[in-house]
Amino acid sequence: VQYKVVEEKVPSAYYKLSDPQSQIRSYIYDVVRSSVPRMDLDASFASKDDVANAVKTQLSALMSEYGYEIIAALVIDLDPNAHVKAAMNEINASQRLREAAAERAEAEKILQVKAAEAEADSKYLSGLGVARQRKAIVDGLRDTVTGFSSDVPGASAKDVMDLLLVTQYFDMVREIGGKKAQSSTLFLPHGPHAVEQLRGDLKNSFRMGAAVSK
Repeated sequence: VQYKVVEEKVPSAYYKLSDPQSQIRSYIYDVVRSSVPRMDLDASFASKDDVANAVKTQLSALMSEYGYEIIAALVIDLDPNAHVKAAMNEINASQRLREAAAERAEAEKILQVKAAEAEADSKYLSGLGVARQRKAIVDGLRDTVTGFSSDVPGASAKDVMDLLLVTQYFDMVREIGGKKAQSSTLFLPHGPHAVEQLRGDLKNSFRMGAAVSK
């Protein structure tokens, strides 16, 4: 508390009070005890200016009689019991932890939503690519069948498709056999019926090749 003696009341300040500091301290305690209990603890920390104004107002009225003018009353800090401060710290820590958990959950939610949206877009684009690829294959096969049938008299669409399948089969075998670093083993059907079927397929393909060359 900042105070000074009023020049016009110097006799009152000198004779009426022998220890003005103790008197002011007593008044301060009285004002604080009457003001702070009406607030909860958090509000008292937030309302230090209100407490200071109350102290200044009441001190000014009380000390004016003794020739003193109260210039300012400052509440620098509140110092509650250690157990009370520990409880307040725990409350604040719990509140911060709840807020952090909520923010973390919201961030994870946003990440999951964005990941789901990205996956959906990826699948959509992948589907478009597969659809376009299949359409191109179908268009190419149709053009091949039409052109081959018109260039080779007597060749049907089934003959052309069989030739394409055999060609793709040999291309696949050549590709697998050429990848020595990745694969050196070729698995083929080994049952008697499978061998017979493979021999027949190759024989038919050779015959078709010979017919086409004529």
